[in-house]
Amino acid sequence: MSAAQPFPTIALVGRYASPGIAEPLNRLAAFLTGRGHRVLIDAETARLTPLPGYPAAPMAQLGHEAKLAIVIGGDGTMLSIARQLAPYDVPLIGINQGRLGFLTDVAVSDMESVLAAMLAGEYAEQTSTLLDATLARGAGGSERALALNDVFVNRGAVGGMIECAVNIDGRFVYAMRADGLIVATPTGSTAYALSAQGPIVDPGVAAFLLVPVAPHALTNRPIAVRDSVVIEIALLRGKDAGLHCDGQANFPLSEGDRVVVRRAAHRVRLLHPKDHDHFAMLRRKLHWSETPENLRPQ
Repeated sequence: MSAAQPFPTIALVGRYASPGIAEPLNRLAAFLTGRGHRVLIDAETARLTPLPGYPAAPMAQLGHEAKLAIVIGGDGTMLSIARQLAPYDVPLIGINQGRLGFLTDVAVSDMESVLAAMLAGEYAEQTSTLLDATLARGAGGSERALALNDVFVNRGAVGGMIECAVNIDGRFVYAMRADGLIVATPTGSTAYALSAQGPIVDPGVAAFLLVPVAPHALTNRPIAVRDSVVIEIALLRGKDAGLHCDGQANFPLSEGDRVVVRRAAHRVRLLHPKDHDHFAMLRRKLHWSETPENLRPQ
């Protein structure tokens, strides 16, 4: 192996229990081995989709040994793996086996040719902020979770609107009645926040978004704040409310609970093809510049 090899050990993660994941995983593992890389398979991936001949390792070991992680799946898979590997400063490349794929921007059909260039150093690196959410229970005790996209406080399935109070850096901002409130990163600005009429934020902007979901007062609008602030959301009223971090870590909320959101200590490193263009990606994924005739189902 060349002494200049930037990624001597590469971790592979496949979308768990996904139909058709075995073929691209085997292709990718063989491609990387043929280039002289040591390949480690995520233990859960290996349990659900065995790849004979390749060693498996738990996520903590991947974090310590791998110099790069390649994830085959959709954005949901990338969100989970990114949060787990962020403390180890392991960069990630996403191979899209999902739908939109804002985070997984390399197509399975092109992965060998694109990865050959990226593994030779032709890539663009993006660092993304993580949210650190602490749930302080009114009755005592606390729980904690990380999020790359968003932290969402919402009404329950059977209850009415929730009422919450928002403080930023200890200063009261507003009290609001709504279906919920999203705190999003620039990465998450193209996720749930976008559906709630939040703005799309360039990944390089150091900001958090606060986006109300169906607020009772139309004057409650999305706002952007610097990402060094501490945001506190106190649940004043609301039955069956919940806290959701990236839609993957979920907690029930009770009146009197507080959700404190701040910038996490670690950041996520995402590698894109060298010619990656954020606005071209948005144009393609969101069908900007297309006429209604072109969008009409055939």
